This record gives sequence, structure tokens and C-alpha cells, in this order.
Amino acid sequence: MTLSVRDSFSRLHADVVSCERCPRLRVYCGNVAATKRRSFAADDYWGRPIPPFGDPDARLWVIGLAPAAHGGNRTGRVFTGDRSGDFLFAGLYRAGFANQPTSVHRDDGLQLRDCYVSATARCAPPDNKPLPAEVANCSTYLDREWDLLARERVIFALGGIAWDAAIALAARRRGARLVPRPKFAHGAEARLSDDVTLVGSYHVSQQNTFTGRLTPTMFDAVLARCRALIGESAGRSATSSAGPTGPPHRPCRRARGSRASAR
Repeated sequence: MTLSVRDSFSRLHADVVSCERCPRLRVYCGNVAATKRRSFAADDYWGRPIPPFGDPDARLWVIGLAPAAHGGNRTGRVFTGDRSGDFLFAGLYRAGFANQPTSVHRDDGLQLRDCYVSATARCAPPDNKPLPAEVANCSTYLDREWDLLARERVIFALGGIAWDAAIALAARRRGARLVPRPKFAHGAEARLSDDVTLVGSYHVSQQNTFTGRLTPTMFDAVLARCRALIGESAGRSATSSAGPTGPPHRPCRRARGSRASAR
């Protein structure tokens, strides 16, 4: 879909939930929702693509890999109801981006402050591995989020696939050609535009957090860096947009949609 002035977070939400672009993923998510995990046998699984979640005025945009089969695919909210979400939202809470450290179900009262969370792929993939074509199918949703999130200053990529997706996104939306191509690493940074910086982190998967490859201390440090970059970017924007006789003002960087909730 080509972004228009009529686009909005509510329209994006509806388009994601109704998406049927990837037959393999739709079949897999439906099968998981029908068979369920024994520990969640009483739950009514969501079983559809997962919409984004968070503050539509966010300056921090977190991009993950994909929903978990018995996490987001069950609860209907990104990074909710699994150990990855436990780690992520606890960190966002400690950094001041969330009002509570837990994310259990869609109606648990979680609110994000200055933070928006989405994913490279919007459906749970088998073995947590979306195919390149499936990532490409979801890329238009990232495009629309880039345009709708008019204040984003930091894209926080969880894992190498999200890192690559963010670099490709900047190329599509801003014509950014990063040479040499920045390599993913925990704590890596790359300037995507004058006012948007990409920051990388190891993914918050159990494979990383249970083995100690990613610890809360490591995660807190990179979130603190994100917070600092947001402040630095705000200072740059104010300096560049101040007239010779007037006070700083926030520039209108791109067309944007309505400020409807991103839930």
C-alpha cells in the first residue's frame, strides 16, 4: 500500500490484522491456535497477524523479529505472554519507557511512554525463522510506520534481521545508502538520516537471555544509550530549526496520519 494523507495508525492496525500475504505463515499460525500448548489449553488464541503497539508520538521505535507462536500469536499483542516479552518490557520499564515491567495479555494495563514496538514479520513463523519473501511482504508496514511515526529519533533493532530490515527501510524511505554497510553487533550504531539513529541489541530471546549472552545489565546500557541519542537528536533538531530571530520549533519532517491509538 502506498502511504497517503488518509493513512493512520488505526488503518495500519486493521490492515496488519487482516493481512493474508504469506500463506505459509497464515496456515502455521492457524494450526498453532487450533492445537494450542497444553499449558494454555484454556486460552482463546489470537492466531492472526500481530499489530504494533505503543505511543504514536514515540521517539524510540523498537523493531523485533516476529511474534512467538505461543506468545504474541496467543495473546494478540507483540512481545506479550512469553519470556522474550518479560525481558523486553522489564528493561523498558527500568529505562522509563513503560508504566509496568510485565506484559501478560492485551488488557493488562501496560502503556508505553515515548516508545513504539513492532516487528520485521507480523506473523509467528515456524522455528522463529521467517523467509526472506515473508520479510519483504511485511516491509510495507515498516514503511508506513516510518511515515506515521513523525517523531522517531532512534530505531532499536533486536537482532540482525531487524537491523538489516531497518537499513533497508531507511534506503526506501530516505534514499540512505550506507557504505560500507554497517554490521550488526550488540550496541552497534548507524546514522540512518539526519535525525534517526539505528541502535542494535542482541535479541531478547531465551536463547540469548538464558545463556547469559544478553544480560539485564547489557540491555540497560544499550537502552541508556538510546535515551541519550534521543536527547542529542532533539538538540540537533532544535538547533537546525531555530530561525535567526525566533525560538526553536519542531520541523514537520514528513506526511503523517492521525494520532489514533497504535494498539
